[in-house]
Amino acid sequence: MSRSRSHSADRRRFLKVGAVAGLGISLADFLALESAQAASNAYVTPQANAKSVIHIFLGGGVSSQESWDPKPLSPIEYRGELSAIDTKLTGIKFSELLPKTAQVADKLTVIRSLTHGEAAHERGQHNMMTGYRPSPALQYPSFGSVVSHEFGPRKDLPPYISIPNEPNPYAGSGYLSSAYAPFSVGDDPARATFKVRDLNLPKNVDQQRYQRRLAALEAANEHFNRRAASDAVSSMNAFYERAFRLINSPAAREAFDMNKEPKPMKDRYGRNAAGQRMLLARRLVEAGARFVTLSYGGWDHHQRITQSMRRQMPAFDQGYAALLTDLDERGLLDDTIVLVSSEFGRTPKINGDAGRDHWAKVFSVAVAGGGFKRGEVVGSSGATATEPEDTPITPEDLATTLYHQLGIAAHKELMAPGDRPIEIVKGGRVREELLS
Repeated sequence: MSRSRSHSADRRRFLKVGAVAGLGISLADFLALESAQAASNAYVTPQANAKSVIHIFLGGGVSSQESWDPKPLSPIEYRGELSAIDTKLTGIKFSELLPKTAQVADKLTVIRSLTHGEAAHERGQHNMMTGYRPSPALQYPSFGSVVSHEFGPRKDLPPYISIPNEPNPYAGSGYLSSAYAPFSVGDDPARATFKVRDLNLPKNVDQQRYQRRLAALEAANEHFNRRAASDAVSSMNAFYERAFRLINSPAAREAFDMNKEPKPMKDRYGRNAAGQRMLLARRLVEAGARFVTLSYGGWDHHQRITQSMRRQMPAFDQGYAALLTDLDERGLLDDTIVLVSSEFGRTPKINGDAGRDHWAKVFSVAVAGGGFKRGEVVGSSGATATEPEDTPITPEDLATTLYHQLGIAAHKELMAPGDRPIEIVKGGRVREELLS
């Protein structure tokens, strides 16, 4: 706690004591009351069931009816043109565009009753990336930035990595220091020339010269820190420190090197943006990254939704099924949460342009690994995907449960600007029906 913050707290405490003394409450009574209040505000850190997260964000608002929650018994204006297929779960169907995922449905949980009230892209993205409804006064930190703040780096890898870049403006550090923002890969791993920016030493810089530069930087930082104190300065120092650590770690550099991956494994995931981004995500969590966010496609299908889904979903299907299977075969799925989400879903009825519009009242997300149940469907959107028919789950609930599995108490308070304590998530609860 800073000196000024300590003095401020002491002043507030002094005023409180004066106020209660006027009411005839003794100092002993006040201290006992204060102690009880502090105990009630304390939080218990949950036991961690997961070590890493891969968050696959399908920006634009992917349609549940054409993916996780088809409506084969509804009229065509609700169900759309695509058919439904059986999965490994008795009585559970997915869209015909998810045949490979249907065969690994026993590894994941589909939540068919996610609900919130934000049907604009930016507001829905903020909701689903942070667990908070957007506020004009404050931008909240994303899941990855909170994880970075709470746990820091592991095995010389950045704790929070984004592939290829941040999927939207709300995937960043919010009110936290920008030191907790994601490390963006900056290039698409599906490209034959894929190379992470600034990961290697320049050709004219050998190891000895690198060490001299590092020593000079540390000396300059120490001098500058004595003269200036700001988030920008400390964040830049943290950035350079992590960058030098990354450059100097062969194991960390190798995690980003897609050339180290066997060709058959690349084929298994699919030689496309979806597959190769998921493959890189697996390499990174296997090497020690705590949180990897990746984006794929644009799913804002106001027109011709059938054709658009046919064009984009097969690559996702192949890569996602390969990712879950690969993680499981390597013994990593139990320790790695794989979350597939979007900012909202699509309207129950097909519109006049053969598409679906924004719909936040009910939609689907999928989650696997990290202590979540295997082979479950939780909640229902009813016959027409209009609203939750049972087990409504909010973004706050989803975020709280995600943090719980990582060993983070969602009601723990972080400090926002102005020394304002803000809960990591407010109003959510751990949804035990999702957990094994």
